[in-house]
Amino acid sequence: MLSANLSAAFYLISGVLFILALRGLSSPETSRQGNFFGILGMIIAVTVTFLSIGNFSTGLVVVLIFLLMGGLIGAFIAYKIPMTAMPELVAGFHSLVGLAAVFVAIAAFLNPEAFNLGSPGNIKLGSLIEMSIGAAVGAITFSGSIIAFLKLQGIMSGSPITFKGQHPLNALILISIIIVTYLLCSTQSSNLFWILLTISFLIGFLLIIPIGGADMPVVISMLNSYSGWAAAGIGFTLENTALIITGALVGSSGAILSYIMCKGMNRSFFNVILGGFGATEQSALAQNKEQRPVKSGNADDAAFLMKNASSVIIVPGYGMAVAQAQHALREMVDTLKKNDIKVSYAIHPVAGRMPGHMNVLLAEANVPYDEVFELEEINNDFANADVAFVIGANDVTNPVAKTDPQSPIYGMPVLDVEKCKSVLFVKRSLSPGYAGIDNDLFYKENTLMLFADAKKMTEDITKNL
Repeated sequence: MLSANLSAAFYLISGVLFILALRGLSSPETSRQGNFFGILGMIIAVTVTFLSIGNFSTGLVVVLIFLLMGGLIGAFIAYKIPMTAMPELVAGFHSLVGLAAVFVAIAAFLNPEAFNLGSPGNIKLGSLIEMSIGAAVGAITFSGSIIAFLKLQGIMSGSPITFKGQHPLNALILISIIIVTYLLCSTQSSNLFWILLTISFLIGFLLIIPIGGADMPVVISMLNSYSGWAAAGIGFTLENTALIITGALVGSSGAILSYIMCKGMNRSFFNVILGGFGATEQSALAQNKEQRPVKSGNADDAAFLMKNASSVIIVPGYGMAVAQAQHALREMVDTLKKNDIKVSYAIHPVAGRMPGHMNVLLAEANVPYDEVFELEEINNDFANADVAFVIGANDVTNPVAKTDPQSPIYGMPVLDVEKCKSVLFVKRSLSPGYAGIDNDLFYKENTLMLFADAKKMTEDITKNL
């Protein structure tokens, strides 16, 4: 059995490794190293936790068996999951973190002696407060992540689900959580504990259903933050340093990422969390707009425009991910560069359905990092580029975000694709994007629509080049 001082030292080392992991994951070039640090830190933390127990009883063997089973299932899912389903996977895993926090809180409340927290009905006040916070945040994380998963998977509509009196109801439930937590700490009633869990699960559902598809990347990072705070709260209950450090890192980094994304989308963080963008009158408008004439072409037309260009900007989106076209895109770009054509990639902060989605896909196809630029770095270059090649991106290129105050994406910074001399837009149809609205870019004079599967169209363009 490890001494308390030695355990604390190893937990500190694992905490430092987690910080290095976050630093490494901030750039595609160092992401593998960051992953390695994270894995090493977690191995140390888990090992020290087991060695600190000291008594390897039958119960511990059972825990090890389930740990192995869970690890194997997680590894299998991560290996098999396609990149297009990565947002759903992240939401699903967040829900499990929240549920784990709830289960630990239930165990600690029902059997506090096992955690050195006191006895039933006489739990230490500080521990009970930490336990209540961890349980409530964990329950919110679980139910909110389930809704996010259902929306991303397409099982549930990605459109905002709103009803009259929604915000007052949410406010009432949040106030009830605070009141019930106070009464629970005063009386230590088991009935109040179960009421706290129930209303926390309920508010998790109600907070996420009114959030529309355009804001789903912010929801993913927000739920990531929630899962961290839930873990940190339970870490205080268990007096586990590693869990406190890890939870605080995840919680704070997720909150910072949510803030950065809201700023990048010109969104109020509280509006995204408490309200729903993307409501109502857009579908009828979209159907009317689809009757407007568009210019369409084929791979030969696209190849001709690109061959005569001096600079091309690639704008990838979720459609590229669905078609798994990143490798075909890389081949097309290599062909263009052989003809001395300058090529850059423009990435919107919320392209895809989770932060960094497009960056990961391009890295998977070995696209050089110095050719990939974020919105604020490349947006001014569109006016000087000959061709913009939009492959599966929709809402993030929609000029209506700058012109129509009634639009659900109004105010969100978008890529200024329409300023290019020519725009090649690869899409299966004129259907609206994930935000549920039509894209004005389809109908611009300088836009040529390429109606096809993104991968097949890109391969055909490469052949013509």
